[in-house]
Amino acid sequence: MANEKRDYYEALGLKKGASDDEIKKAFRQHAKKYHPDVNPGNAKAEARFKEINEAYEILSDSDKRARYDQFGHAGVDPNFGAGAGGPFGGGFSGFGGMDFDLGDIFSSIFGGGAGRGSTSSRNRNAPRKGERVHVGISVTFEEAAFGCEKDVSVQRVEMCDECTGSGCKKGTTAEKCSQCNGSGAVTTQQRTMFGVMQSQSVCPKCSGRGKIIHQPCEKCKGLGMVRRNRTIRVKIPAGIDEGQTISMRGEGSSGINGGEAGDLYVTVSIRPHESFRREGTSVRQNIKISFVQAALGADIEVSTLDGKVRHTIPSGTQTGTTFRLKGKGIPNLRGNGRGDHFVTVTLEVPTSLSSEQKELLAKFAEAGGDTTVSKKRRK
Repeated sequence: MANEKRDYYEALGLKKGASDDEIKKAFRQHAKKYHPDVNPGNAKAEARFKEINEAYEILSDSDKRARYDQFGHAGVDPNFGAGAGGPFGGGFSGFGGMDFDLGDIFSSIFGGGAGRGSTSSRNRNAPRKGERVHVGISVTFEEAAFGCEKDVSVQRVEMCDECTGSGCKKGTTAEKCSQCNGSGAVTTQQRTMFGVMQSQSVCPKCSGRGKIIHQPCEKCKGLGMVRRNRTIRVKIPAGIDEGQTISMRGEGSSGINGGEAGDLYVTVSIRPHESFRREGTSVRQNIKISFVQAALGADIEVSTLDGKVRHTIPSGTQTGTTFRLKGKGIPNLRGNGRGDHFVTVTLEVPTSLSSEQKELLAKFAEAGGDTTVSKKRRK
């Protein structure tokens, strides 16, 4: 039941009234933490990830969020308003599922023309675009830098292939609703002191579908739609950054009444690298060099996204010095060149020296006028 679900704001760790940016930020943080790729085989994490996706799908859509804020889970449940009386009791048939519009109430009070029109009655059977679907995907540092292709598991609503969306059992057809004549809406008139008032509402006999299904399809239970898991191939562009979202047109849920399919939104999270860190299109790295290399200079190998390259450390290099390897960073997402790779060096002090090494260092100190090194420390 819808009322057994957890509050969507609570699921994202937010308070009612949170801004769109706060909702998006919370979704990204939680999606990254509970993504199945990060928690393989963890059923609790998978369930939590699905809960987060569902909450974001509702709260990121202004219309759905408004219904949820007013009516809770019942306002966004596909079966909202179905059955005898709906959630409001009496003979009222509800607001027609996901198409509830405050214009209906305004219209019913002032007689139709004063409102902005009823999408849940007059346009209920019009083509509607399918729902957006949001998923997260985890990639490596290198995959984000150079791009890749990944398979993602997507749960979306599709047309039932058993009844091809009619909702009827094979070999049967639906009957046009006699009460609304197939329109899905009924018009009532009431005489008041202000004159005749006219209102339009969802047909109580067919719940706004405009037809009566006597033998529903066993697979979809007469809904004409089923929820399926699909594997979608996603192309990750080179240079994508943490938290960015890829839009895939038409890969969301199927449209209703012949409407176009919704879109799929894939939010990318990047797994940390063992030695690289990213700043925009730049890559930063810390490496250690010896005192001798810093003092005399040396040619060293530096690991980059393109593999190991040779780099010259000039003599007299100080700890904390940063060197730039031009064009060895992250490709620009728009395809305009690459960033740079920055290497910061720190001196590595040896912790174990032989007697000969200690003696040589002591002589080096004396030659430089350093008299603070005691003879005892040379052994």
